[in-house]
Amino acid sequence: MLRQLWARTSGYFYRPIVLIRDYDRQNLRADALAGLTVAVVLLPQAIAFAMIAELPPAMGLYTAIITTIVGALWGSSNHLNTGPTNTTSLLVLSILLPLAEVGSERFLIAAGLMAVMVGIFQIGLGVARLGMLVNFVSDSVVIGFTAGAGVLIGVNQLRHLFRLDFPSSSSLVTTLQRVFDNLLTMHRLSFLIGAGVIFVLILIKRFAPKLPGALIAMVLGAGIVGVFRLDLQGAIVIGELPRSLPPFTNLPIFDLELIGHISTGALAVGAISLVESIAISRSIASQSGQQLDSNQEFIGQGLSNLLTGFFSGYAVSGSFTRSAVNYAAGARTSVSSIFSSLFIILALLMLAPLAAYVPRAALAGVLLVTAYSIIDQEEIARIWRGTRGDAMIMVITFVSTLLLPLQFAVLVGILISLTVYILRTSVPRVVAVTPAKEFTHFTHRPNARQCSQLAILDILGDFYFGAVSHVEEAIRAHLSAHPSQRFLLLRMYSVDQIDISGVHALESIVRSLRARGGDVFMMRTQDPVLEVFKSTGFYDYLGADHFLAYGDAIGHLFYRILDPTICIYECTGNTFLECQNLPRRTKLPGGISIPTEIPTGEVETIPPLDLWGALHKRNPPIVVDVREPREFQRGHIPDAKSMPLFELLTNPSDLPRIRPVVLVCRSGRRSARAAFNLSKRGFTNLQIVAGGMVAWENDGLLTAIEF
Repeated sequence: MLRQLWARTSGYFYRPIVLIRDYDRQNLRADALAGLTVAVVLLPQAIAFAMIAELPPAMGLYTAIITTIVGALWGSSNHLNTGPTNTTSLLVLSILLPLAEVGSERFLIAAGLMAVMVGIFQIGLGVARLGMLVNFVSDSVVIGFTAGAGVLIGVNQLRHLFRLDFPSSSSLVTTLQRVFDNLLTMHRLSFLIGAGVIFVLILIKRFAPKLPGALIAMVLGAGIVGVFRLDLQGAIVIGELPRSLPPFTNLPIFDLELIGHISTGALAVGAISLVESIAISRSIASQSGQQLDSNQEFIGQGLSNLLTGFFSGYAVSGSFTRSAVNYAAGARTSVSSIFSSLFIILALLMLAPLAAYVPRAALAGVLLVTAYSIIDQEEIARIWRGTRGDAMIMVITFVSTLLLPLQFAVLVGILISLTVYILRTSVPRVVAVTPAKEFTHFTHRPNARQCSQLAILDILGDFYFGAVSHVEEAIRAHLSAHPSQRFLLLRMYSVDQIDISGVHALESIVRSLRARGGDVFMMRTQDPVLEVFKSTGFYDYLGADHFLAYGDAIGHLFYRILDPTICIYECTGNTFLECQNLPRRTKLPGGISIPTEIPTGEVETIPPLDLWGALHKRNPPIVVDVREPREFQRGHIPDAKSMPLFELLTNPSDLPRIRPVVLVCRSGRRSARAAFNLSKRGFTNLQIVAGGMVAWENDGLLTAIEF
C-alpha cells in the first residue's frame, strides 16, 4: 500500500528535477531581472513582517531566503513568491503570545515548531490529493480576515510608532486601552520619524508608485538616525543583523505538551496559508494562462514551512504583492524567485551592518501604510453589494478576527464558508418549467398555464443526502398544488451527483404517483447519475422506456401516455406544440359526463390477438374507434367504424345492444371511459381493446390507412 501511495505521489517531490531539466536558458536574463526587482521589495518586507510577529529581524530574512527557494522549486506557479506575509505573521504572534514571553527562547522555538507542524499538515493534504478543498473556502473569508488583520496590525504598530512601553497583547481592546493610557508618555522624536516615513510612502505611492517605497523610506530613516545619532536620543533601532546563512535549529519535535498548545493555531495558519497561496496563484495564472496543480502547490507550501522551521524561520504563505511584482517584472519561470533569494543572501552578507540604524518607528510607519493598503475597500464594497451569504461570511470573519484569538477567527470563517456551501447545495431549486412561446426550449414561467396532466420539474443541483429532504418536499408540494398532474417528467440535466438517499426519495415519489394511476419519467439524465440508477436497481424499477430523449420526450408522453380525453374535453392550456391543433369539444349535453376514474373490473377488455381472431370468424364483433377523425385516418383496425367519443356519448343510438361491440382508442383510456359511461346507460355487450391501438400495433397486426 505504501508503495502504491509513493508511486502516485512521488512525482510531486521530483518537481525540482523536472524544473531544472526543462529550463530554457533563454529565460535566464528575464528571471534574474525579475528576481532582483522582487528582492528589493522582499528585503524590507521580511524585516517588517518579522517585527509584526515580534520576532527578530534576522528571523524574517532567514525565512525569506529558505522559503523563496523551496517554494520556487516545489511549487506549481511560475510567479508565486513564498515567504513572510502580513497575515501569517500576525497569526504567529497571536498564537504564541499566550505560550511564552516575546523574545524568549521558548517563543522563538515555538515559532519554528509551528512552521514544521504547518508544513506537515500541508504536505499531508498534498499527498492525499486534497487540493480541491480550497475550493470550499469562500474568497469572502480571505477578504474579511485580511481586513481584520489590517486593523490589528495597524493598532499593534501604534505602540512602536509612539514608542510606548507596554507588552504586546493579542486583544484589540486591550491594546487600544493601553495605547490611550500611555499616550502622554510617547516619545515625540520616534513619532516624528514614523510620521515622516508615512508621509514619504504616501508621496511615493502618489507620484512614483513603481519605486520600492518601503526600502526607500527605511534607508532614509536609517540615514537620518545615523547622521544625527538619534539612537542616542531615545530612538529605538533594530540593531545589526548577523552576516550568516540561516542556521539549523534543534526543535523539540517530541514535546507533546508544546505541540498540543500549538496544534489548533498550526491548523489555522496552514489553512489560511493554502487559501491565500492558491488564490494568488490562480489570480496571476488567469493573466499568464498557466495551468496550475493545487496539490503540487500544497507540497511546495508544505516543504517551505517544514524546512524554514528547522532553519531559524517561521510560518509563511504566498505573497500577493511580491507575486504581482514578479509577474509585472517579466518573470517567466519560478527560477525568478530563486534569484530573489540569492539577492537577499547577498544583501545580508554585505549590508547587514547598515541595518543597525534602521529605526523601529520607521518600520512601524511602513507597517501602518501596509496595514491600510491590505484592507481591500473596493472588494469589500463589491462583496457587500453581492449575495447575502458572501457578505455574511465576510462580516463574521472580520468581526471574529477583531474579537477572537486569530486561530479561532480563521477557523470560524472557514466553518461559516463551509456551512453556507452546505446550505446552498442542500437546497437546490426545483422549478416547474414549460415550453417557451416559440416551443424551442423549456423555461421557468411562473404565470404560464401548465399541462393539466403532466408536471415538468427541473432539479437545479445535486441530489445527495443533504438535499434529499428539500427536493422531495418541493416535488410533493408541487404535486399537491396540482392534483390533476398524475404524470411527472423530471429534467435531470443539472444533477451531476446522486446517492442512495436520492434514489430512495425517487422511488418513494414513483410509488406515490403510480398509486394515483400516474408515473414518473426522466430526460437529460447525466451518465454518472445513470450509472448510479443502474447499479442500485432504480433503472429497472422505473423502466428503461421511462428515460426519454430530450427532443422526443414531450411527443412520446403526449401521444402514448397522457389521456387524450382530458386534452380534448377538459384542458384549454395549449401548453405544448402538440396541443395547438388538437380538436376541442364543448361539454356533453344533458348532463352527460366523461368519468375520470374507472373502477377496477367495471370494463371488460379483449387482447388485440383475440380480437384479430374474432374478426375472422362468423358474426364478428363491431369495432368502434372513438378517436378523433384525424387519428382514425392515420391508421385503424380494418373495417372499424369511426365514432369520436363526443359523438358516441352524445348519440349512441347507432350502437346495437345485442351484437358484441368492441371500442378502441389509442391507449385504452378513452374507450374505457366510453364503455363505462355506456354501461351505465344500459349497454351490456361492450368490450375494449386492451392497450388500444398502441398494443394492436405492437403485436404487429394489420392496420388500415385512409387517404
